[in-house]
Amino acid sequence: MTRVGFYVVQASGELERLRVAARLADKAFARGHRIYINATGEAQAQQLDELLWSFRPASFLPHGLTGSAGAEHIAIGWGQADPAGHDDLLINLQLDIPGFFGRFQRVAEVVTQEPRSLQALRESWRFYRERGYQLEKHDLPAQG
Repeated sequence: MTRVGFYVVQASGELERLRVAARLADKAFARGHRIYINATGEAQAQQLDELLWSFRPASFLPHGLTGSAGAEHIAIGWGQADPAGHDDLLINLQLDIPGFFGRFQRVAEVVTQEPRSLQALRESWRFYRERGYQLEKHDLPAQG
């Protein structure tokens, strides 16, 4: 059954959500995982694509937008389309739970301190809990 982790950062803002996603992708890739990052839209996906190129100057995270070269290890997509070829780790940046989450071994939900984000992720926590998914909460410091 899918394991779900909520990564709660004590900061707000879109850039903070992207930084958390990049940190999670970096750590998971180092452990040999294949990652699908579910962005809120094309603009956020492109912003995350740029961030991953410069995230760690001393390392490289092979990634790409869904369907492009380089998306085999870390794919960045948006919308509710099924992320073909990925079933290991889903990093969800949308405030809704994507319909395809159950195909993944792990789901990482990114929580920032905006009221809208907090409310949506509380509802997600209830959704997963009521259906018997194993839940984990991870408190993260803000990155500056």
